[in-house]
Amino acid sequence: MMSATLYTPQILELATSLAGHGWDDSLPLKASARSRSCGSTLELGLATGADGRIERTGLRSQACAIGQAAAAIFARAASGRSADEIRSAHAAMRDWLAGEGQLPDWPGLDAIAPARDYPGRHGAILLAWQAAEEALSSGETDG
Repeated sequence: MMSATLYTPQILELATSLAGHGWDDSLPLKASARSRSCGSTLELGLATGADGRIERTGLRSQACAIGQAAAAIFARAASGRSADEIRSAHAAMRDWLAGEGQLPDWPGLDAIAPARDYPGRHGAILLAWQAAEEALSSGETDG
């Protein structure tokens, strides 16, 4: 059974750790994302500091274990990141999943690297980065 190798104890631990980044209605920047390939959804809330860098993150997810693990990986390393860093990481993730380039430089991504071989999971993997890019873009001002 091929999927058994995908859902490793490490993936399942990451997926359950997402509870540590629970939803918080008070977070000012919000966005949601949905995977067209599998229907997984994620809602993300962010708070940024005066410098525009992420300070707090909250997530609510209805996704497979891979999507939840990817969201947990995102949440663990999002603090301190700028909108440009999120955009760059999101683009690198899309390229890597498409078979172009190397595993992006984001702590913990090696845990979900085997999911690259499962195109049906790619949309779920990208949800947190997609929602974060949208949330941060909505909070940007001209100036």
